[in-house]
Amino acid sequence: MLDSRYFQDQVAELEAGLRKKRASAELIGSITGLARSRRELIVQTEKLKALRNQASQEIAQLKARAKSDPQAAAQAEAKVAEMKGVGDQIKKLDEELKGIEERFSHEALRIPNLPHASVPEGGDAEGNREVRRWGTPCSYGFAVKDHVALGEGLGVLDFERAGKMSGARFSLYLGAGASLERALIQFMLDLHTREHGYTEAIPPFLVNREAMTGTGQLPKFEEDLFKTAVADRELFLIPTSEVPLTNIYRDDIIEAGKLPQYFTAYSPCFRSEAGSYGKDTRGLIRQHQFQKVELVKITSAETSYDELEKMAKNAERVLELLGLPYRTMLLCGGDMGFGAAKTYDLEVWLPSQNTYREISSCSNCEDFQARRAGIRYRTEAQGKPKLAHTLNGSGLAVGRTWVAIVENFQDERGYVEIPRVLHKYLDGAPGFRREGDHLWMTGAARN
Repeated sequence: MLDSRYFQDQVAELEAGLRKKRASAELIGSITGLARSRRELIVQTEKLKALRNQASQEIAQLKARAKSDPQAAAQAEAKVAEMKGVGDQIKKLDEELKGIEERFSHEALRIPNLPHASVPEGGDAEGNREVRRWGTPCSYGFAVKDHVALGEGLGVLDFERAGKMSGARFSLYLGAGASLERALIQFMLDLHTREHGYTEAIPPFLVNREAMTGTGQLPKFEEDLFKTAVADRELFLIPTSEVPLTNIYRDDIIEAGKLPQYFTAYSPCFRSEAGSYGKDTRGLIRQHQFQKVELVKITSAETSYDELEKMAKNAERVLELLGLPYRTMLLCGGDMGFGAAKTYDLEVWLPSQNTYREISSCSNCEDFQARRAGIRYRTEAQGKPKLAHTLNGSGLAVGRTWVAIVENFQDERGYVEIPRVLHKYLDGAPGFRREGDHLWMTGAARN
C-alpha cells in the first residue's frame, strides 16, 4: 500500500510512477478520481463543521444575552434552525465520504508499488537492462537434450504418473532425481545460514487472508492462489515462503538496534498460474507445485538498497558455486512485480533453449508491504516508530536449479555430472556413480 501523501499532494508523481509500472489508464483514472473526490468531500465537510462550531459559540453567546435582550433570543433560534440544515448537509456528506473511503481503500490495495528512480523505462522484458554476466555456456559435441528427456531417460522424473495423481503441471521426482532436489535445498540453506548470515525458519505453509494481504498477494492475485476451506476456516497455500517470513513481524514494532533481520526458508510453493496456460507447459519450468529456498530481509529505510545489492550477490553465489552460467538483469518498470520498487532477476543458461531463463528475483519493496502489514521499527529506544523496508528473493528456485544442472552438465551417455559442492550430499547415494574425481547421476531404468 502506498503512502497517503501520493493521493493528496503528490498525485503527479503517483500518476508518473503508475505509468512507468505500466498500470492501466483505467486503474490510474479510477484511483486518482476517487482520491480527488475524497479530498473534495473532506474539504467540504471540514468547512461545514468549522461553520457549525463557530455557530455553536455564537448561539451560546446569544442565549446568554437572551434574558435581557429579546432580539438575541430570536437570533439564537434562527441560528439553531440554520445549523439544523447545516447538520443535515454534514450527515449527507459524511455518508457519501464513507462510501468513497470504502471504495478508495479497496482500490488502494490493488495499486502497485511505485518504481525507484533507477528503474529503467520499458513495457516488458525487452526493456530490462543487463547488469553483469558470469560464466561461459558450454559447447557440446553432441545433440543436447532438455531436462525432460534426460530425467525420463535416467528414470528420475515421471510426469505421466504425476498427472494421474494431480493433473497437468505436477511432477514426480524419483530416486537420484529426488536426492538431487533434496541436496540442492540443503546446500542452499547451509550456504545462506553459515556464510550469508540468514536465520533459518520452517514457517507455516498455510496462511490466513491477513498474511496474504500484508505481502500483497490479496486482493489482486486471488485467482492465482490455492485456497482451502475446512468448516468456516479459510487458509491459503503459500505461493512462496516470502509470505510467512515477512509476516513474522506483522503488527510489531522492532526495537532499536534489532535491524536488519535476515530469514531463509525452504518451502513448497503453490501457484495456479492462472492466465499462463500454453507457456512452458513441458517440464519443470512452470509448475503448480515447486520447491524454493527463499530469502527475506526486514531493514531500515536507510539501508534497504545496500541490502538489495547484498541479497542479489547472495543468490548469485549459489549459481557460481554450482558452476552455472548466469546473467543479472535490472528489470524495467513494466516487467516488475506488483509489490516491488526495484528488482534484479538472475537468469541461468539453459542449453536446450539456447537462452537465459529466470531462476531468481530479488526485490526491494521499500515500505509497501510494511504499511499493509504494520511492520515498524525504532531507531532509538523511545523514538517514534517508522515503517520498515522489506526485501525478498529466491535463493534459489530449486526446480529450475535442478533443470540447469541436468542440462548444463549432461554428457553424450545421458548422464549428468554433479557439481563438486554437492558431492558431500550425494556421494554414495543410490543412482550416483563416482568416476575418479567426478560424480555422475546415472539414475536407474524404469518400466
